[in-house]
Amino acid sequence: MTQPGSSERGPALDAVFKPVQPPTTFEETVERLGTAIRLGLLRPGTRLPPERVLADELRISRSTLRQALTTLVQSGHLVALRGRSGGTFVSEEPPLTRETEGPRLGSEARAVLDYRVVVEIGATVLAVERAEEKDLDGLDRLTADMTLTQGASFEVYRRADVRFHIGLAEACHSPRLVVAMTEVQGQMTDLIQRVSHPDEVLSHSNGQHRRLVALLRRRDTARAVRLMREHCEGTEHILAALMPD
Repeated sequence: MTQPGSSERGPALDAVFKPVQPPTTFEETVERLGTAIRLGLLRPGTRLPPERVLADELRISRSTLRQALTTLVQSGHLVALRGRSGGTFVSEEPPLTRETEGPRLGSEARAVLDYRVVVEIGATVLAVERAEEKDLDGLDRLTADMTLTQGASFEVYRRADVRFHIGLAEACHSPRLVVAMTEVQGQMTDLIQRVSHPDEVLSHSNGQHRRLVALLRRRDTARAVRLMREHCEGTEHILAALMPD
């Protein structure tokens, strides 16, 4: 097992371990480490620095780092070993170092992600202005449904997730926007079903859903829009980490 000492790093690894910038610290950390593993910058068997050291180097909290590491363990990129010689190591066969089939995160995927940003942000703005109490209560129920699906198959969670985003569009009382949201959610499903879905990622995403509903209730357009942009950007980081370029 090897460990990437700071004195042995080149510019590429220096970039991997530079401080992570908010607001998407969790997702960006997953992307940063996942991409380094996929590209071979962190080779199989490499031992990551201890949590305290790595969190300090990335300038993120240890709880955020632990979430990111757990995500990469669940996706098969890392393995966590206990005991005196334990630690967190790059898997001997990371899932994305082998040839994979399916769409890559290229121009077509980028077009879908851009379309999603436009639809989701627009829906958020109108929902702040138009959502009724019954609409917001329905969104709250859907976040509860997603909490109950943790540990179940991703398909079960994803159905509740899709209903939430379509429910956001329905809260705008704009039938045409509902059609657009339904279309983009179908396209997003085609993308994200190609990667693993650790519970840490799903839990973090649903936490953003709950915060969004709270901001809609407060009619706080600026914070709601900022949160939705973070939500979309977080998905982009996860896809960049776990899907081939």
